[in-house]
Amino acid sequence: MKQRKANQRFPRKPKESLLKQKSPAEFFAENKNIAGFDNPGKSLYTTVRELVENSLDSAESISELPVVEITIEEIGKSKFNSMIGLVDRERVDAQLYDDYETAKAREKRLAKEARAQEMQAKNAALGKKVKEQSSTKGMKGRGEASFYRVTCKDNGKGMPHDDIPNMFGRVLSGTKYGLKQTRGKFGLGAKMALIWSKMSTGLPIEISSSMKAQSYISFCRLDIDIHRNIPHIHLHEKRNNDDWWHGAEIQVVIEGNWTTYRSKILHYMRQMAVITPYAQFLFRFISDAPDKNVTIQFARRTDVMPPVPLETKHHPSSVDLLLIKRLIAETSKQNLLQFLQHEFVNIGKSLAERLIGELGPEFSPKMVVKSLSDQQIVRINQLFRQAKFDDPTGDCLSPAGEYNLHLGIIKELHPDMVATYSGSAQVFEGHPFIVEAGVSVGGKDVKQGLNIFRFANRIPLLFEQGADVVTRTALKRINWGSYKINQTQDRIGVFVSVVSTKIPFKGTGKEYIGDDITEIATAVKSAIQQCCIQLKSKIMKKMQAREQQERKRNLSRYIPDATNAVYDVLKHMSQSHASKRKRYSGEEAEILSKITANLITKETLKEKLAEHVEKVDYEMAMEYATQSGVTEEPREDIFIQTLDPENKFIEFQSPIFVFRLVC
Repeated sequence: MKQRKANQRFPRKPKESLLKQKSPAEFFAENKNIAGFDNPGKSLYTTVRELVENSLDSAESISELPVVEITIEEIGKSKFNSMIGLVDRERVDAQLYDDYETAKAREKRLAKEARAQEMQAKNAALGKKVKEQSSTKGMKGRGEASFYRVTCKDNGKGMPHDDIPNMFGRVLSGTKYGLKQTRGKFGLGAKMALIWSKMSTGLPIEISSSMKAQSYISFCRLDIDIHRNIPHIHLHEKRNNDDWWHGAEIQVVIEGNWTTYRSKILHYMRQMAVITPYAQFLFRFISDAPDKNVTIQFARRTDVMPPVPLETKHHPSSVDLLLIKRLIAETSKQNLLQFLQHEFVNIGKSLAERLIGELGPEFSPKMVVKSLSDQQIVRINQLFRQAKFDDPTGDCLSPAGEYNLHLGIIKELHPDMVATYSGSAQVFEGHPFIVEAGVSVGGKDVKQGLNIFRFANRIPLLFEQGADVVTRTALKRINWGSYKINQTQDRIGVFVSVVSTKIPFKGTGKEYIGDDITEIATAVKSAIQQCCIQLKSKIMKKMQAREQQERKRNLSRYIPDATNAVYDVLKHMSQSHASKRKRYSGEEAEILSKITANLITKETLKEKLAEHVEKVDYEMAMEYATQSGVTEEPREDIFIQTLDPENKFIEFQSPIFVFRLVC
């Protein structure tokens, strides 16, 4: 008893916490929502997205027109168990399971079904339309997961044989970490799909790859050691490449949910076809039930590809203290003058000398850059933050271009009219960005009101739309009525693409661009307005054409009455002329004589009036076609055919057209 009281007076000391470390793979496995793997459905969508974008990057890096095949194959529970070597087992104690239905719950369900049947019988007796009673869905327990095999094949660059394990089995290792416009942000890509596969199925990923003119195909089956962040290789070998194929094929089995994310995945593929009309996509969903199978091909519309984005140097106003230290550690330049000139954009020799003079007497152009103290580096950072520098150009960026954006919108939406605009390069926080926009009216599968399509570095953004700068600008800052567009009744497509060396995404995932950056918000509004101005001109001309058609119909409707009235007047005048009560001369006398001689009849007048209406309508139509450059009739799509490899040509590109001179 005394011992117990003593323990209460002197509580036991807690054990000292041990310092632990986590690998990058372990961190992302525990925080998978950062990379878009929030739940099984979102994980399936993100896996497709990452694989498709990697394929496009791979093909574009070698200027190859992308051909991407994506297949999602549904795997049933029995098939999955056989894949992992697990024998199916029947339930013994049904009450242990989450989907067990108690007697009370069953009684409640049956009563509800009886009431529904009774209501159906009453409606049928009253002659009302009877809805088919939906079949009762069985309760699905948490353990009843759905599994899918996702395969993505492309004709891209391929991967070196020895690099494949690290490219897929080591998180935060990759080739996209320079200052460059890239589709990716974290460098995770298929690595996160591999982590999700390991977490949800335990099955390894399979990679087949071959580079151009390579006589073998590299095949690798691997998973990842989460705690050590290293690849665990099951098989890595070289196989024959008899067809001289180049590219990559990645296959991963994951837990997912096709039912809830079907529309998102198909919507993503459609938007990707809009922004990359030079790519060919083949999408397939394969199920055990044939009626659930889906096959969609998004055909190539053009063979004109945007230029490959270039890696650039940092702008002085965009760097921080840590980055300056890293650049100093990595630079090959010896002195401070050379370092400022060659490691930053928009710093020439004269400006570098002026900056060094401004830094103070302890700085000199010839001083060894690696000898700079921490205090001196802080002084450089402070000057960079305060000094004025020319804005960086957008030469390193690769926008889709008005040409491709226009073709993509026409190919996928078939609108009645479309306008596109590409803005000049602008800057935020030292990073250049370009905003492109397209606005369409009408089209196939387009809902009434605003249909907003957002792109960042040429990838579709499908989530968090309400807080995005494009959505808020289109809804709140554009007066659609002033451009003769009805915001609620017309079927309006708004397409905005932002490209930059740094996309200011908000939140943990690459889901939306915030509305708090004034430069981007202003550029988005201006780009949409420029499209609306073009559309207003087209709409006004179309309205004028309709009014002309209405006038023609009205004139044609009154031709018989006008003919009778005019002929009666002329007949009365001819009688006065014949009786000499009132004499006419010149053309008037000639017309009246023809009336008297029945050379001009009512039918003659009717024909002449009809000819005049047709002539006026034709002249107005010609004027409208000349001004607008389009006709009301459907037009055949025209696009540039792929040239044979042996043909040589000089290509001149502008934002709205491409001209090729074949040599």
